[in-house]
Amino acid sequence: MLYFQLVIMAGTVMLAYYFEYTDTFNVHIQGFFCHDNAYTKPYLGPEESSAIPPAILYAVVAGVPALVITVTESVLFLLQYVSEDLDNREKIIVMGDCCYLNPLVRRTFRFLGVYAFGLFATDIYVNAGQVVTGNLSPYFLTVCKPNYTALGCQQVVRFINQQEACTGNEDDILQARKSFPSKEAAISVYAALYIAMYITCSVKAKGTRLAKPVLSLGLICLAFLTGINRVVEYRNHWSDVIAGFIIGGAIAVFMVVCVVKNFKGKPLLSEIPPEESVSSGPMITQPSMEHTMEKYIASQNPITYAEIT
Repeated sequence: MLYFQLVIMAGTVMLAYYFEYTDTFNVHIQGFFCHDNAYTKPYLGPEESSAIPPAILYAVVAGVPALVITVTESVLFLLQYVSEDLDNREKIIVMGDCCYLNPLVRRTFRFLGVYAFGLFATDIYVNAGQVVTGNLSPYFLTVCKPNYTALGCQQVVRFINQQEACTGNEDDILQARKSFPSKEAAISVYAALYIAMYITCSVKAKGTRLAKPVLSLGLICLAFLTGINRVVEYRNHWSDVIAGFIIGGAIAVFMVVCVVKNFKGKPLLSEIPPEESVSSGPMITQPSMEHTMEKYIASQNPITYAEIT
């Protein structure tokens, strides 16, 4: 099963790569009306000039969950390690027929693997929605720069659906055609909700009754602000951001509830079976020496033995 899961993970990564960095899937060409005010917002520059550039966002959604899960699992393992009697416990467990993993490593890789799979799945969902719908960004007409005279838009409002109607930069136009749903909103809320649920379900220490909600709501607030920033900078519509929130939140809830079961696996050290001092085979009782001697005397002189007893 381990190899099968690795194959699925590799396929998911490859599909996300083809969506993100290749032109294998062509974006749907959606038309527009002349001088449509919904698409004439100012263009504030490429994504790298945003207040939350993609490089920082991707680094945060990849690094922060990995750091939080690794540190939390290590602390929980150490707390159980010093509180449990490990003299008679094995320090490793068997995974399949080839691999020997510490319970800490097993749980950490499991939670991080599920998180990574959900993150790539979110990226695939968002890219698929953008490719299929081809919804236009609020600044589309600003970068499209259509020739309204040649399109005959002076006297009447016409619907334009020709791909050649735009005269602007092709890369900017292609990016402006991928607005729905918002990828930044989806992956930010996915990461925030997954980590918030992890902290809430895994940390059971005393004195964290208020600390856990503060951390969880703080992460969700950052994800919410990421979506708000997309609208403020005219890079997405409100509907794009809301759809991204729904997709990211739904995938996060599904992963936590249905895949990792609310992070309620066995405690770290309970996965390590205690070392048995005896074999698991059936017990063989040895006859006592006195019982054997009595049988021998009775067989040699049954009358005398009966009188004695």
